[in-house]
Amino acid sequence: MALNGPPQFPAALLDTTMDQLRTLLAVHEHGTALAAARHLGREQSSVQKQLDTLNRTFGALCGEALVLKRGRGKDVLFTATGELLVELARTTLGAWTDGIHDARRRLGRTLSVGSTRYTLGFLLDAVERVSDAYERRGVDLKVTHVRTGDLFARLQSKELDLVCGSVVVTEGQEDELDPYEMIEWRRSGVCVLTNLPPRKLPGPGVRASDLPGLPLVVSAGGLIARFLTAWYGADFRKELTIAAEIEAAHYGFELLRSGVVSGAMLVTRGIAEAAESGSLPEAGGLRRLDVVGDVGPRTEVLVGVFTRRGDRASYDAQHPLNLLWDALAKDNERWWLSR
Repeated sequence: MALNGPPQFPAALLDTTMDQLRTLLAVHEHGTALAAARHLGREQSSVQKQLDTLNRTFGALCGEALVLKRGRGKDVLFTATGELLVELARTTLGAWTDGIHDARRRLGRTLSVGSTRYTLGFLLDAVERVSDAYERRGVDLKVTHVRTGDLFARLQSKELDLVCGSVVVTEGQEDELDPYEMIEWRRSGVCVLTNLPPRKLPGPGVRASDLPGLPLVVSAGGLIARFLTAWYGADFRKELTIAAEIEAAHYGFELLRSGVVSGAMLVTRGIAEAAESGSLPEAGGLRRLDVVGDVGPRTEVLVGVFTRRGDRASYDAQHPLNLLWDALAKDNERWWLSR
């Protein structure tokens, strides 16, 4: 019968350090002690000494060494026990790192925020207004570029605490927003920017049902792909005439402005308006047409600020997240009053 009491751990296990676990992961990732040493900024002898210690420790505890040498210049071989311990090391260090970040976040010592390229200006304006308060409290603020398609994933993983950006909202699928609290800046549809002459593509708008007849420049993923999927289904590429598929908007602008491709590029209305106003010079000279969504369910771009639901309520009013949220909310209120 097991006796109740404090848990008992092998003394050799307790002598294993987190630094040794990090070294084990580095060797697993880079293949050799020399490559791991270069990655860690250490001497090879230091890394090799830690490997030898780990081999002795877990060879005694488990009955099998963790790594085996395979000759000069060759990657070491991880045994089955070694592979198991690599995963345990990764989990252990990850759990500690997450726990420390959670503690710092709860105490208001750190805040990680992100924005897409086209919303960075709004975020930085608000950050400027809270910077003095952050400096007084010693808040470690990290600002990160986030791609539209990764916005919610990086919130859910707790890599970011707040993001400014755009998401696609499709009628009947609004429950995707339930896990998040948001400040809604605007909702809009999509537009095309085109180098086609008016005689080939008259304005001021174009119907979504007419898009299959146009040579299109479309993003490989992100917001535009979500629109096209909502309108034409997952196989939208079979329904459309795609002249070019791109990863970044700037590449599409270059294609159209150079004349290498003649067609219409699908973009969010915010980007189209920026191009039309001249504040997006890389898209200068392209003509804007609004797209009328006359196929599929109603689909919109929602631009705003997002955080995990419940986070703000769990902190006091002076927590860095709440200070920045309030600054963004006031900016949004002023913008609507000025319209």
